[in-house]
Amino acid sequence: MIQDIETIDEFLAHRTDDVEEAVRTAAATEIMPRFRQLAAHEIDEKSGPHDLVTAADRKAEEFLTEALVKLLPGSVVVGEEAVHANPATYEAIKGEAPVWIVDPVDGTRQFVHGDPGFCTLVALAHRGVLLASWTYAPARDQLAVAVRGRGALLDGEPLRAGSPAPGRDLEVATSHPDYTTDDQKRALLGLWTDGVSPRACGSAGLEYLAIARGELDATAFSWEAAWDHAAGLLLVEEAGGAHLTLAGEPFRITGGNALPFTAARDAATARRVLGLLSGGA
Repeated sequence: MIQDIETIDEFLAHRTDDVEEAVRTAAATEIMPRFRQLAAHEIDEKSGPHDLVTAADRKAEEFLTEALVKLLPGSVVVGEEAVHANPATYEAIKGEAPVWIVDPVDGTRQFVHGDPGFCTLVALAHRGVLLASWTYAPARDQLAVAVRGRGALLDGEPLRAGSPAPGRDLEVATSHPDYTTDDQKRALLGLWTDGVSPRACGSAGLEYLAIARGELDATAFSWEAAWDHAAGLLLVEEAGGAHLTLAGEPFRITGGNALPFTAARDAATARRVLGLLSGGA
């Protein structure tokens, strides 16, 4: 088993292209052949009609689980569908082994409806620290990669989130009210004010990518599931952005965060959004 961070750094120095290939292959073999081709029996509900899972989700996660552990012996995988089947597997995020955090199809609802706004998310973490991430939008053939301390790239080109233009309304993607508690609803209502233009979020992974590209100013999310956030949070950080929870602390993938939390193009914007959320709480 891999014992120290230096060994993982060696892996990241030499094997990120192999991870990229695994992500692209999972999408090419298990996701895209089913895009706009899903049969009724390939779509199921999990917690409700807005929480869907498809054969593409399951098959892509199975593929990635096998491929990623083979690339990094001694690592483990925390995948959305595996955790749904056995919630105890989520605890591996807090363990000593390097952990791959996988959302095979982020934006399943969009995928089911034939909308290209979905992506595959993979992040590598160790002892609660995010080390690398891959965000792949196969219907758009866009791949963003981030490695801690080494920056973020989209299709090989550097990503810089920049800062919002002075005097323009902040564009903020927010959790859907159906997925928030009463307290979180009150906090999110703080965004409905002059100078802010909130909207419901789509695929979380693609919203984070939009921040890293400087196309979206911030998010305000009310749930913790690491597979939705891990890849994107590192992407935003490495593009120069920041993230803060309602407690004024960076989001922890190991959980226990004060919600809602924000990710933003820069630290000043994160603090501004946090102030609005705190005022509504």
